[in-house]
Amino acid sequence: MRYINHVICFVMALFLAIPATASQEKSGKLNTSQIVVGHIKDSYDWHITDIGTRHIVINLPVIVKSTTGWHVFSTAKFEEEPDAQGYRKGPFNLAIATTGPQAGKIVELRGGDIVMPLDISITKTVMVLFIDSIILLLCILLPARWYRKHKASDAAPGGFTGFMEMLISWVEDNVVKAGVGEGYEKYSPYLLTCFFFIFTCNLMGLIPFPPGGGNLTGNIACTFFLALCTFIVTQFSGTKYYWKDIFWPEVPLALKAFPLIPLIEFVGIFTKPFALMIRLFANMMAGHAIALSLTCIIFVVASMGVGIAVGMSSLSILMSIFMMCLELLVCFIQSMVFTMLSATFIGLARSKGE
Repeated sequence: MRYINHVICFVMALFLAIPATASQEKSGKLNTSQIVVGHIKDSYDWHITDIGTRHIVINLPVIVKSTTGWHVFSTAKFEEEPDAQGYRKGPFNLAIATTGPQAGKIVELRGGDIVMPLDISITKTVMVLFIDSIILLLCILLPARWYRKHKASDAAPGGFTGFMEMLISWVEDNVVKAGVGEGYEKYSPYLLTCFFFIFTCNLMGLIPFPPGGGNLTGNIACTFFLALCTFIVTQFSGTKYYWKDIFWPEVPLALKAFPLIPLIEFVGIFTKPFALMIRLFANMMAGHAIALSLTCIIFVVASMGVGIAVGMSSLSILMSIFMMCLELLVCFIQSMVFTMLSATFIGLARSKGE
């Protein structure tokens, strides 16, 4: 427990120190909105901190197809500061727009025209996806290796393998089996993958420095793909009773002739995964934004006098610690809620009628 406390204190110190030097306006004041938005949004490089005027970043590969062909190079090739038009210029007439509708995207400057190239670059979100996927694979393959070397009659595993067995059994029995019902076994791999992938991404997003610090589940593209997978699995699992209840429900004939109920049920096919997408995205994005905003209070009030600075800083630290602890709980709850709702939707689609 003593070492766990030391680790928590170290992480909190980094969490408080990194935003302190992360973004400043030209006037020297802390740009809190840029800190919060910069942490949440995607980018072509991975900003760590600033030391004086020097930006400490991890340069990621740019992969684009412009009018002159495919180009692969590092983001270090782009200029650090934008020009008068708001473009960080790079090679091959490519630039990163900092203003306008293309802000944050790579554009191709062709004279006075702006062309949007085919962009498949490894951005911060994509890199975080790779890292979290590798961590998830290790968390699954390491316990699997233990089971390959032991028999069912051997003593129960301990340590990390025992923890994973306990967590998988709990999710299997209380979420997957309870939601899907009979025949849940063939859906367990997908639903368990959803739970552990979201849980891993949520936890890694709380770490304020690489390889963590990415807001993957707070990215609408990621939650959209997860919800789309649940939508596809649900529709392909639908029985004839499921589709009958949608297009020919057990309601008075007048309501069938005027297809209000079937229309509502049909729209519900799409609103259910949409709710999954928005619920996960909004909760994780809001949690990160609140935690960072509370931390920034320390540096906003730093110049307002010793008494105010000490009082507000102490309150901000306590609130930041509280939010971080709450975020740990939210990481688990959001993983469980997404998996539970997905299992419930699949279970309803597999209805066998009365």
